[in-house]
Amino acid sequence: MALYEIFSHPIERGYRAGLCSKAALFLLLATALTYVPPLLVAFRSHGLWLKRSSYEEQPAVRFQHQVLLVALLGPEPGGFLAWSTFPAFNRLQGDHLRLPLVSTREEDRNQDGKMDMLYFRLELPLQATENVLGVQLILTFSYQLHRMSTFVMQSMAFLQSSFAVPGSQLYVNGDLRLQQKQPLSYSGLDVRYNVSVINGTSPFAQDYDLTHIVAAYQERNVTTVLNDPNPIWLVGRAGEAPFVINAVIRYPVEVISYQPGFWEMIKFAWVQYVSILLIFLWVFERIKVFVFQNQVVTTIPGTPMSQGEVYKQHLS
Repeated sequence: MALYEIFSHPIERGYRAGLCSKAALFLLLATALTYVPPLLVAFRSHGLWLKRSSYEEQPAVRFQHQVLLVALLGPEPGGFLAWSTFPAFNRLQGDHLRLPLVSTREEDRNQDGKMDMLYFRLELPLQATENVLGVQLILTFSYQLHRMSTFVMQSMAFLQSSFAVPGSQLYVNGDLRLQQKQPLSYSGLDVRYNVSVINGTSPFAQDYDLTHIVAAYQERNVTTVLNDPNPIWLVGRAGEAPFVINAVIRYPVEVISYQPGFWEMIKFAWVQYVSILLIFLWVFERIKVFVFQNQVVTTIPGTPMSQGEVYKQHLS
């Protein structure tokens, strides 16, 4: 009757040598070459320390009902109409002040407690001889993130469009996107930008100058921008019909960049190190078996024992 191997188990053999022997020196060197090079390889591959990570979050955005509008008139140069929700700004405009009709509505489409989009409509009354050639519009928002660190800021959407042909309506459909020049913290409260984009209490015209507002805003490391690659300029305004700004602004899910904490960095580094270490352990284990079995370095071999016998010997 033919016989087949149906079970096997390894036999362990110990090798003895002095602490100052070549065998001990070889074992020390092999151990160092097993554990140190994987660390160097992981470090030199620029993947050991996680310096920046990211996650997705739906921001909590609310329109603050603060508006600043400048409508550029033509064909005569220098003509404009202006209005804002800031009384101090309106007092500075004199005869250029024109009160529009504004309607807004925010909508939570998926019923998750966070607003998803803003419907904004502004109707600017015009005389029959007035023609709008361009628009500059600022809308301000409250912007919050909570998943990692609690980040709170007041941000804005700046819309600017100008055309050679007088228009009757400007239609905008875009996203309020987050822009980061540096990652956020992984924890804590960040309110460094929780200040008004426009100083609405200032009596000075300089504080309402669009170049001053935009320049100060761009100094921030975290901002929002209205992303609309194709604003639509409609022409053919009737008689004394108002000029209309119709905007749909979405609050999309954002990919937030943040600086990882200590334990997240250690966890990531450990995974990189161990994945390389396993290869070195496999290689040097076979090198050590070859060296000691073939007596490349002089040792005293012990009696082969099964793993069960080794375990009992340790217990005794």
